[in-house]
Amino acid sequence: MAARAWQRMLSGRRLDLLDPTPMDIEVEDIAHGLAFVARWNGQTRGDWPYSVAEHSLLVEEIFARSNPGIAAKWRLAALLHDAPEYVIGDMISPVKAAVGPGYGALDERLAAAVHLRFGLPMVLPAPIKKAIKAADKVSAWLEAVRIAGFQEAEADKLFGRPQPAVIHRLEIRLRPPAEVRADYAASVARLLAACD
Repeated sequence: MAARAWQRMLSGRRLDLLDPTPMDIEVEDIAHGLAFVARWNGQTRGDWPYSVAEHSLLVEEIFARSNPGIAAKWRLAALLHDAPEYVIGDMISPVKAAVGPGYGALDERLAAAVHLRFGLPMVLPAPIKKAIKAADKVSAWLEAVRIAGFQEAEADKLFGRPQPAVIHRLEIRLRPPAEVRADYAASVARLLAACD
């Protein structure tokens, strides 16, 4: 008997991990899953885990701040940059390296289905992907220094030191999953509406 390669979502959808389709992806499932997935393997300060959903909201904010006037669809892409993790979880970089190329292929298949579901190109243009990655690194630096126990010098080596203007008044928020889930879903809806 073949191993099961699908997951039942709370929406009732059945997502095939080996062959995901846009029809099986719902924003509520993504928001729910990401709100309950902890970044940094849960090794963060505070009374709530720092979720991938909260991280994604921050990355979208940094991306928009770093790219004034950028189209709403690319801001949506930034918000959805870690969407596959609602199914596969958030593996820290050392674990991804140990798992090997299979993880990357799975992530790419899921990301392509998510992109198509929300009207984005299956593969993002290279400059957009690079700009999202830059925002992701700024977020990682902030998280590392403010809640994950890193010294600034260590975070500088791993993620690069962000420009002061980019991080000015940015906050790392630790909130209950239900609150983050609602904020994430509302942000997707807002950006989708702005794309029309």
